Amino acid sequence: MDSMREIVLDTETTGTNAEGGDRIVEIGCVELVNHMPTGQSYQVYLNPECTMSEEVIKIHGITNESLVDKPKFAEIADAFLAFIGDDKLVIHNAPFDMRFLNMELKRANRPCLDFDRAIDTLVMARKKYPGAQASLDALCKRFGVDASRRTKHGALLDSELLAEVYLAMILDKELKFSQHTEIKEKKDVLKNVSRETLRPRTFQIDASELEAHEQFVGKIKNNLWQISTVENK
Repeated sequence: MDSMREIVLDTETTGTNAEGGDRIVEIGCVELVNHMPTGQSYQVYLNPECTMSEEVIKIHGITNESLVDKPKFAEIADAFLAFIGDDKLVIHNAPFDMRFLNMELKRANRPCLDFDRAIDTLVMARKKYPGAQASLDALCKRFGVDASRRTKHGALLDSELLAEVYLAMILDKELKFSQHTEIKEKKDVLKNVSRETLRPRTFQIDASELEAHEQFVGKIKNNLWQISTVENK
């Protein structure tokens, strides 16, 4: 059987507007094979060629000064594409990251990523748990994933946490499917159980018992047995 490879991915950016000029400052990826982490990961900080606001820096803790000597996206584009290959990308709020990645790929004259490759865990969570909070922090709490290290956003850390959350959601789905199948199988077994009907039992009544019965019935006023006998004559 062929192995199934998936890449859990996250980015940190200079803002929220990919089309308006905001750029990626960090990419973090974790490899899964057959829904199991392999220990292989990819992480890189990037020089966005622009300045971030203090408000944004407070979110992920990456400073403008720390990115000055980091590579530009075009310099790592091939290495990034080689790591993700043609495999599915597991992303929380996939449209956000996919838009940023494709804008960077366009600038680097590389082919864009197909949106169909993305498995959006935000959409998964909202379908599975309608009405419940679906942020990464909320999902970590739901599944008991230790997110104590997440004092700030970080692409690689968030990918590692998301991998655990994603596998927990997959396991929950598989468990429910297994339980449903088990119940159905039990019902099918019960439907096919053959039931043997007991043979009617016969009793021998002697003359003295029959006479005693008639005397007892005769003492009952307007008894149904006598009325029924008269009416049927």
